This record gives sequence, structure tokens and C-alpha cells, in this order.
Amino acid sequence: MASKTAAAVVDFTRIYTSLGLGKETIASLQAFRKRHGEAQRAQATYSSQPTTVDFAHYRSVLKNKAIVDEAEKLFKDFKPVSYDVSEHIKAIEAFEAKAVAKAKETEEKIDVELKDLQATLKNIEEARPFQDLTVMDIGEAHPRIIETVETMMKKGKWSVPGYKEKFGDLNLM
Repeated sequence: MASKTAAAVVDFTRIYTSLGLGKETIASLQAFRKRHGEAQRAQATYSSQPTTVDFAHYRSVLKNKAIVDEAEKLFKDFKPVSYDVSEHIKAIEAFEAKAVAKAKETEEKIDVELKDLQATLKNIEEARPFQDLTVMDIGEAHPRIIETVETMMKKGKWSVPGYKEKFGDLNLM
């Protein structure tokens, strides 16, 4: 009963517009709602019908009473088949356990990555402004730069390769 009142209260047109659903999704939802309504009507129709079989009525109507007796015997002897679904449940539980383990593993990876990103962000926020850096600070951070500059000075090279091509020649002469 609660599901019927909840379904009656839901304003689907507002949901369609507020969630910004695509045309295909809205069409699928409307088709599902239509099938659901038809299933509810069929269920209501069949639930109002009697579920017992009046074999006395059939005996009075039919000439061949043996058929009715055989049908009644089959009806009384009928036992629904029960299936062992424990294997399926075990498979589902195993799949669920694997999914939960994967989710936890992913959560741990994301937590580690998030901590790294927060540390990087903190480092960026606490870093000195570019204007306050000195050549020695850069040299300490990347010693290869100092080595390259010293090598260039020993060889008498005073221009950086590719600088003129990238930034142009700033000499006025």
C-alpha cells in the first residue's frame, strides 16, 4: 500500500525537467511506467478472480466424467517443483565479496592519491613567489642547471641554444 501512495505522490514531469534527462531516457522511463501500470491492472484483474476449481460444475456440464476425475486427481497431486538456488546465491555472494573488495581497494588508492594531491596543494600554497626566487635557489633545486651553465661558460658560449628561435633576437645593434 505504501508503494501505491508513494507512486501517486511522485511528480514525474518535475523529475524529468529537474534532472535534465535526455529524450531517450525520458521515453524509456515513460515506457516503463506504462508497462508497470499495465502489469498492475492485470494483477488486479487476476487477483479478483477465484483461485479454486469447481470440479462439480465441470462434472455437471461435461458428459465424460472420467476426464474431470483425471483432471481433479492431477490437480490434487500437483506439487510445484522446488529448485536449489544455494549455488546461485553462493556465486552471487562471491561476486559481491569481490566487488566490495575491489571497491575498498579503489577507495584506498583514491585516498592515497587524494593525500598526495593535498600535500602538493599545500606545497604550492606555501611556496615562495616566483619573484622572490634567486638563481642560487633554482640551482639548489636543480643542480644540473648550474653544471650546464658552468660548462657553457668554460666553452665561451654566452647564449642559450634555441633562445633566438623561440623568443627572437632582442639586440638593437
